[in-house]
Amino acid sequence: MENANVSQTFIEKQVNMLQSNPGCATAKYNLGVMLMEQGRLDEAKILFEEAIADGTRMFEAYVNLGYIYFKQGNLEKVEECNRRAVQIEPRYARGYANLGFAYLQMERTDEAIEVLHKAIELNPRIVQAWCNLANAYLQKGELDRAIETNQKLLEMAPDFSLGHNNLAYAYYLKGDMVRAAGHLKRALELGFEAHPDFLKEMEPYLKK
Repeated sequence: MENANVSQTFIEKQVNMLQSNPGCATAKYNLGVMLMEQGRLDEAKILFEEAIADGTRMFEAYVNLGYIYFKQGNLEKVEECNRRAVQIEPRYARGYANLGFAYLQMERTDEAIEVLHKAIELNPRIVQAWCNLANAYLQKGELDRAIETNQKLLEMAPDFSLGHNNLAYAYYLKGDMVRAAGHLKRALELGFEAHPDFLKEMEPYLKK
């Protein structure tokens, strides 16, 4: 309840600021962030668009717009927004990571690999970038690289359930059922809901 009151107070402060200064891009951005966190995506989208309409180099607004477009299923706009973000701030690792995810969803695998490597170079601790890079290699059929990348991911985040599931699937495709079963068991222990078809395929090995 206290957090809700703090959020409402912050929103009211930004609204008051906009009433006295309607062109304040920072207030529009801050208000957009709060509304986005409350799930009010359409309202947040308008505010982010207004915040950057005058050419303001507010790269975080572009990234947040990209998130909203992702929730709306518009991957082309996700790409556009995050591409603009890294043009403004070339060392913004999250922008490259988001680009990689968008490219992966669009099956533009080589482009995904390139920008995900860039994200990891800038910030080696972005777990999701490692995960998506492994999936990109898997998408490309490079199983050894997918396995190696997932292993590096799990060295950094040993309890990342999706990483264990993806490594299990890579080992499954390699025909290494022992390692596949081991990582799938760990993913399940961590609460991951594996695909029913994969579970069915692996059931005999999970019992061993």
